[in-house]
Amino acid sequence: MEAAISVVTAELVSRFISFLKNKYQSSLNHAESEEKVVERLQHLLTRVSIVVEEADGRYITNSGMLLQLKMLSEAMYKGYRVLDTLRYKTLQDSACFDKVSINDSSSSSLYLAIPFKRSRTYREKDDKAMCLESDGVMESLETIVAHMAEFVVLLGGCERMSRRLYDVYLYTNSYRFGRHAEKQRLLTFLLEHNIPPGDHALEVLPIIGGVGVGKKTLVAHVCGNERVRSRFSSILHLNGDNLMTILDHGRTMFGMMLVVIEFASDVDDDDWKRFHSFLIRVSRGSKIIIVSELTRLARFGSVQPIFQSVLSYDELRYLFKTLAFGSVDPIEHPQLVQIADGFAKELHTMQGALVATNMYADVLRRNLDVQSWRCILDRGIRYVKRNISIYGVHPSTLLEQGHLVDITDFTLHPLSMRRYTINASIKEESPSMTLGELLANPSVRPNEDFILISWESRIPPRNTFARIVTSHAEDTSEGSALHPGRKRRGAPI
Repeated sequence: MEAAISVVTAELVSRFISFLKNKYQSSLNHAESEEKVVERLQHLLTRVSIVVEEADGRYITNSGMLLQLKMLSEAMYKGYRVLDTLRYKTLQDSACFDKVSINDSSSSSLYLAIPFKRSRTYREKDDKAMCLESDGVMESLETIVAHMAEFVVLLGGCERMSRRLYDVYLYTNSYRFGRHAEKQRLLTFLLEHNIPPGDHALEVLPIIGGVGVGKKTLVAHVCGNERVRSRFSSILHLNGDNLMTILDHGRTMFGMMLVVIEFASDVDDDDWKRFHSFLIRVSRGSKIIIVSELTRLARFGSVQPIFQSVLSYDELRYLFKTLAFGSVDPIEHPQLVQIADGFAKELHTMQGALVATNMYADVLRRNLDVQSWRCILDRGIRYVKRNISIYGVHPSTLLEQGHLVDITDFTLHPLSMRRYTINASIKEESPSMTLGELLANPSVRPNEDFILISWESRIPPRNTFARIVTSHAEDTSEGSALHPGRKRRGAPI
């Protein structure tokens, strides 16, 4: 009897080991198949990205080509997201295979196989979803590449933008920023030579979009174009609140000018007519760009406005990853790529937030450490949750509205922060520190109110984004007025 049991047991163990070996071999074949998918996807993305980059360096006026360029860029950003996901998954599976293959005839192999079996159902669901998405992206890219020949031929007839060494640096940042079709539309508007007759001798292009979607960044990149700068005698930046002060400077204005006006509020129609008529008299042929969040201001446009929406998740993720890794190849840091996805998801909930995107990327780029990145991401998530739970509003919205936000999770001390303004009640000699310094060591913060430098732009006009950090005990009336029915926890907003 014992001999029979021994034989049966040995047979069962042998079959089980064979099953594991077959499963492992099947997994290896599956991994090889995924490697081929990754290789094919990388090849397609290389071809598409080359065309997008080439298109971004030429002047395109054809509306159909701009539409195709938009489709190309959208497919490219989505493709890069799927490619990173596949790469990270392949690395995870490889690590799991290594564990299962160790001493597969020993008892330890049975122990390692148990968690593998328990998670198989969930992993198979993820694999199926990932497979469907990768197949869809692959099919989309293959279709786009198959129909790209005509676009490439037409692109060869478009004039190439000239670049100096400094322009290449600007171009790199411009390309990372995206907005390829919008940039081409703005360039076409500024470089067209046709002047409408009569009272509408000035062409006006409104650029309308929400907070932080990159309206001013788009204008800054285009205004740095060599042909744009040589076409206009000067580029004048105005604020809608003091629009009429330009009437006092008529004698000093000459030639064709580019006037960029940022409106925070609506303007009276009569005031606009006076301003418009004045520019026609002193500078015929000039052009005006209106930058605002207000859709109502589109009524002043002489051409179709550019309505700038928030970046898609795929485009924002691509931008953030490129800025965060800098010159380092993300392939060398697969865990950081996965953490970068977490940052991109949080930033995308902020409806734009290009400043926050650059702010976090600037801090992370200085220390490519997994633990550091996870810690900063965790602080950022808790910072958002804390403010929403107390005030019911996302902190980015509160900052834009001039309210205080609770930054206890960043400073590890009960402090609040608000947007810095010229009229802010803080001494000019007050101490300051950067966000990177604060995150690296919260204990080095000044004991008094101080200015926090969130981020400094590395390209002209080199804007500095500053915040004022104060004690929770200040300005209690503001928090009560913002949400009178909500129970307050310590800090006012």
